[in-house]
Order: sequence, then structure tokens, then C-alpha cells
Amino acid sequence: EPFVADEYIERLAWRTPGGGSRGGEAFDPKRLLEEFVNHIQELQVMDERIQRKVEKLEQQCQKEAKEFAKKVQELQKSNQVAFQHFQELDEHISYVATKVCHLGDQLEGVNTPRQRAVEAQKLMKYFNEFLDGELKSDVFTNSEKIKEAADIIQKLHLIAQELPFDSLMGFCCYPLCFPGKYHDLECQLIQEFTSAQRRGEISRMREVAAVLLHFKGYSHCVDVYIKQCQEGAFLRNDVFEDAAILCQRVNKQVGEIFSNPETVLAKLIQNIFEVKLQSYVKDQLEEHRKSDAEQYLKNLYDLYTRTTNLSSKLMEFNLGTDKQTFLSKLIKAIFISYLENYIEVEIGYLKSRSAMILQRYYDSKNHQKRSIGTGGIQDLKERLRQRTNLPLGPSIDTHGETFLSQDVVVNLLQETKQAFERCHRLSDPSDLPKNAFRIFSMLVEFLCTEHIDYALETGLAGIPSSDSKNANLYFLDVVHQANTIFHLFDKQFNDHLMPLISSSPKLSECLQKKKDIIEQMEVKLDMGIDTLNCMIGQMKHILAAEQKKTDFKPEDENNVLIQYTNACVKVCGYVRKQVEKIRNSMDGKNVDTVLMEFGVRFHRLIYEHLQQYSYSCMGGMLAICDVAEYRKCAKDFKIALVLQLFDTLHALCNLLVVAPDNLKQVCSGEQLANLDKNILHSFVQLRVDYRSARLARHFS
Repeated sequence: EPFVADEYIERLAWRTPGGGSRGGEAFDPKRLLEEFVNHIQELQVMDERIQRKVEKLEQQCQKEAKEFAKKVQELQKSNQVAFQHFQELDEHISYVATKVCHLGDQLEGVNTPRQRAVEAQKLMKYFNEFLDGELKSDVFTNSEKIKEAADIIQKLHLIAQELPFDSLMGFCCYPLCFPGKYHDLECQLIQEFTSAQRRGEISRMREVAAVLLHFKGYSHCVDVYIKQCQEGAFLRNDVFEDAAILCQRVNKQVGEIFSNPETVLAKLIQNIFEVKLQSYVKDQLEEHRKSDAEQYLKNLYDLYTRTTNLSSKLMEFNLGTDKQTFLSKLIKAIFISYLENYIEVEIGYLKSRSAMILQRYYDSKNHQKRSIGTGGIQDLKERLRQRTNLPLGPSIDTHGETFLSQDVVVNLLQETKQAFERCHRLSDPSDLPKNAFRIFSMLVEFLCTEHIDYALETGLAGIPSSDSKNANLYFLDVVHQANTIFHLFDKQFNDHLMPLISSSPKLSECLQKKKDIIEQMEVKLDMGIDTLNCMIGQMKHILAAEQKKTDFKPEDENNVLIQYTNACVKVCGYVRKQVEKIRNSMDGKNVDTVLMEFGVRFHRLIYEHLQQYSYSCMGGMLAICDVAEYRKCAKDFKIALVLQLFDTLHALCNLLVVAPDNLKQVCSGEQLANLDKNILHSFVQLRVDYRSARLARHFS
């Protein structure tokens, strides 16, 4: 521990008797002083002893340092001597190595010609045997030395080819070049390779293939290997899976046999595509090409997809430098005759299939499609602008049928979806946007024009006139279904068409076509605003049939038991149903727009209706109750303007019951202050007591 003088003194005093108050002992300073003096003397003696020891150790350390330095100097001298000896030895080794290399070069210069001479002597010996026509050497008669025989025959063959044919030697060696021993041995090697492959002897196959590599029949050896690999490989119904399994197996094996495995594997794949797959594809497609377009397109899409999937699996193997181009050419060679006119078959099938779906639906409804003109859009737009009540033409009784079917739409969209998928897979990238646009045009023609637009036209023609009694307003059902269908159409546009045309000029063309369709349908939906006229007409019939003059001028003022009139109850019930129907039939801002128009017409109808009666005091109270109920009904519209109109109408009805002295005060209230005085006067005139001089005086 670190030395602390204060603590040391405290411990010394504590151990000394009389050095503290411990155990009741008295403090003895003399004894403590004596102890301190003695202890100081002991410390001085100890210090002198330690100092002598330190000096002795320092002297010893200096002596050893001198001896170590002397030893280091001696080692440095020894090291310099050893380094000099090493340099001398290195120079001597380099000199000896140079002499050895020179001697080796001289020996090689002598041995190489000697080996060549020996080799030439052997070849000449074998050459003489060929000239004599008797092959006596063991290398030719022993079947186990076929490898050595092949090497000799190959060399003799090359020599014979280099000799001019018009010389004697060339004439004699000519048989070696063609139908002689060369070809016999080549066939024998190929047969040996075939037998080894059947036995599964990879090492023997590798040896024979290495020998045949320098023969003309090497390619035939590869062909034999490819042919035998496929024996028994295509036994199942799935030729694509069989091909993938075969290529995986061969890929593991071919590197152990051939020196150029990528070339052999590529040749196997080419053979599979050009023979097995091409014949399989032809059998599958030609069967339905002219008789069944639907099955033909399904088979074409399925086969092309499975072929490209197989190609993706084969991309994992080493097939050379540009394997992508190699596999693409193989696929193109199989399908080129089918892909050239694919889009024409697709459009023809889609057109006939869509027409059949629509016709089947109309036949199920026992409906004969009418030819409804579509050229009067501009005239009807002008009519909408002027908000006139011109008739639409001869009314058609649809018997409540909207002529829109979710099943038909789903079938058409499903057929088009499959067509888009086939188009994406089978079209050339340069033709993809153009082909996708043609499919989209078919969808527009049959779904939007032949189905939705026809239903809207029929629905418009079926709208009854405003003075019809008990008219059924089915057009809102048409609007509701058309709206739902168009959402499905728009979803398919975004999900399946956009990815195919997003980066091409066809995008703007498709968007414009879609915009034109929307505008055309919106115009016809706006034309259906005449449905509101029919609603108002129904409400007029209800008011005319149910409202009585005595409702607002009862004979017994003191015996009125109803809270609001029967006409009010029926009108409010009818309005609430129509509001709910409008909300269910439309979405977005269209709901608010139509409800605002309906609410304004509803207010005008009630306002004009109230102007037709005279009101007693109790009748005025009943009118106020009716308007209050109408106002509750107006809240369902959730349109601020409509509610404001009915609030003002409710305030106007107060003029029917207010005391004559308070008329001016009520007219100057917040809700009536901004109204024209003639409007206020017209309501006051409806009071039965208006003719009294007192009322006329207060209102003047």
C-alpha cells in the first residue's frame, strides 16, 4: 500500500502504552516521546543498511553491463565472419548451378535428337509392317494396347497426309489415309467408348475420349454419347422435367469424361431442343391449330412458358461465352412459325369469344339487341346545358332489367386478362405495346361499347316521362352497376395493361382512349338527370293525391289531432328511399352533385306546393310541422345548401302563424332579412286573415 506518514505515526502511538486513552489508561507524553526517539534511531539504522545494499547492487549491475557489452561486440565480429563465409558459399553454389544447367542443356541437345531418332525408328518399323501388309507388332495385335496403337496410327496418318500423292511413298501410304487401319481403329475406339458408357466406366470413357480427340471421329464419339444419354430419359409425360433432370445428370458427368465439357453439353441441349422438344411442341399445337383456337392459345402459352423456364434452369450450366443468345435461338427455332401470327389468332379468338359471351347473356334474357344510335351526344350535351325537359324519344319498357351482368363482365375481363398474359409472354418486345393496345381495343369494344354503353342507352330510353304515374326508376340501378363495372375495368387497365405499355408511345394513346370512354359515359350518365324529373313527378302525384285543402284550413280549429299531414309522411318516405338509392348508385363527387340537384328541386316543389293553399292559424301550425319534417328529410342529403333552403322555408312558414303585431320583427330576423319583400308578402297573403285591415296595416 502507499506509505502515509500520518497513518504510520497514528499506528505507532496506538501500539505504545500510554500513547492514548485506550482502556482507561492515562496519557504519558514522556513515554510516547521516548518511543518516538527509539523508533527514529531504528529507522536511521535501517536506512543506512539499505543504502549500503543499494550501493553494492549498483556496483554489481555496472560490472555485469560491461561484461554484456564486451560479449555483444564479440558476437558482432563472429556474425560478420559468418556473413562473409555465406557470401562465398552463395557465389560457389551459383557457379556450380550454372555449370549444371549448361551440362543439362548439352545433355538435352544430345538426348532429344536421339529420342526423335528412336521414335522415328519405331515409326519406320511400323511403317514397314504396313508396307509388307503384315502387322506383327504386339501393339497392333494386343487389344489392351489400343491406346498406343491409336497414337501410332495417328502419327502415321499425319505423315502419310504430308507426302505428295504422286510420289512412290505417297502412293504406298495412301491407303492409310482412308479405308485402312486408321478407320478400323477409329471404329474400334468408338465401340470401346460405347461399351464403357453402357457399363458406366467413367475412367475408361475419359481415356478413350482423350485418344479420339485427335481423330476425325471425335465428333461421332460425342454424338454416340449424346444418343446413349437420352436412352430411357424420356419415359414420363413431362418432357420438360425429363430434359432438366437429364441435363443436370450429364452436367455432373461430362466434365469427368471430355476435355471440352461445355461444347458437349451445349450439343446435347441443342439435340434435345431440335429433336425432342420441337416434335413434342408440334404434336401439341398442330392438333388444335385450326380446330380449337382457345386450346391452341392455351397450349402455345403453356409450352412457351415451360420452354423458357427450362431455358432458365439451363442457364446455370456452363455452355460457353454467350449462352443466353444460344438458348434464345433454340427457343426461337421451335416457336417462330407459331409466334409470327400469334396476335392475329389472339384477336380473332378474343373477338369471337367476347361476342359469344354477350350473345349468350342476351339470349338468356330473351332480349334482341336493338340498334341504338350514338351520334346525338352533342345535341344531348346542349340539352343538358340548357336544362330543358325535352323528351328523350320513344320510351322503352325494360321491365326492370338493367342489361348489365357481373358474370358477363367477369368473363370478359378474365378472357382479356389471359390475353394480356399471353401477349406479354409471346409477343416480341418491339411488338408488345402494339399488341397490348389491340387487345385493349377489343375490351373497350365489347365491354364498354357493346355492354355498358348499350345498357346506358337502353336505360336512358327506358326513363319514363315526368308526368307518369307509378313509374319505376331503374336507371339508377344501371348507373350503380355501370359504376361498379367501370371500377373493375379501371383496375384491369392499371394492373395488366399499364405494365405492358408504360414505357412506349402507346401509353398516351391508351390513356386518351380511356378518357374518351369516360367522357362518353359521363355524358350519358348526366343525361340520366331526367330521372330526377321523374322523381319530382312522382312526388307531385303523391302531393296531389294525398294533400287536401282542409289540411291547412280545418273546420274545427280546436280538434286537430295529427302532427303532420299524410301527404308529408308519404313524400318524406319516398324521398328517403330515393336518397339512399342515389348514394348506393354513385360514388365520389357525383353523389353530392346529384343530391344537390335533387334537393334544390325537392325544395322548389314544396315551396310551390305550399303556395297553393290558404292557412288558418292551426293550418299554419300544421304546415310548419310538415316543413319541419321535410327539413329532417333534407338533413339526410348532407348538403349544406339544401338544408339552408329548408331552414329558410321553415322561417317563411312562421309568417303563417305569427301575430300581426310581430310580423315586422319576424321579417327582419336573421333568416328572412335578406329575402325579397315580394316573397315575404306572398306568404303573408296565404293567411286567411290577410284581408283584415289590421294585418294589411301591420305588414305595409
